[in-house]
Amino acid sequence: MSEPVAVITGAAQGIGRRTADLLASEGYRMAVIDLHEPAHAFADNVFLHLGDITQETSVAEFADAVFARYGQVDVLVNNAGISHIAPAETISAADYRRVLEVNLVAPFLLAKVFGRQMLDAGSGSIVNVASIAGTAGVGDRAAYNASKHGLIGLTRTLAAEWGGRGVRVNAVCPGWVKTEMDEADQAGGSYADEDITRRVPMGRFAIPEDIAQAIAFLADGRRSGFVNGHTLVVDGGWTADASWERLRLSKRGDTAAEGSR
Repeated sequence: MSEPVAVITGAAQGIGRRTADLLASEGYRMAVIDLHEPAHAFADNVFLHLGDITQETSVAEFADAVFARYGQVDVLVNNAGISHIAPAETISAADYRRVLEVNLVAPFLLAKVFGRQMLDAGSGSIVNVASIAGTAGVGDRAAYNASKHGLIGLTRTLAAEWGGRGVRVNAVCPGWVKTEMDEADQAGGSYADEDITRRVPMGRFAIPEDIAQAIAFLADGRRSGFVNGHTLVVDGGWTADASWERLRLSKRGDTAAEGSR
């Protein structure tokens, strides 16, 4: 039996890059797509394609290249995403639509084109990278929050439609992750490290490895074969803790809040 094939979007950096490296190390043959060249080369078993996943023709070209190279796809990780931080009343229609195109429309296009082949094969796993912003509201992120709520809805709908035909569809919902996106968002001055670390019960940001391991779990039918339509929250307890700040901080050990990177 040949090694499974995994496709990852937005793999040039951050969560996508770490997930690609992890799955490649676990024996997957890889196909990744991004708008930009990565800063560091991938392993030999990773096929890189540059393209815009919001465009149906670009997605079709990528899919044709993947199937020509590998003949199959067993796992799709819809990871690519963008943020837009601004008060709701100031967001333009163009900016709002751009976030939805990348974060919600593109995952549907990818799921449709690769899902067809998975359905024909009678097996496959799709993992959508959503967010805790898809489970609750976060101020100044109307477009991002809406896109991630929608992605969770898409995940559940596809799970209901395709689970009985062998294709599982799940979502990972990260909390704040220390990545290039976080650095860009913080540069705008809307929050600082301590705003996050003081709010998270575990006292730190996630790192890409935390999220990649969760994705790998949902991708692998041997480990998560009966998990379908699930949203796996990986947030260090952010959404579980309704404590006020003084109470929350009183429950930490001496080292819990040391460092956020």
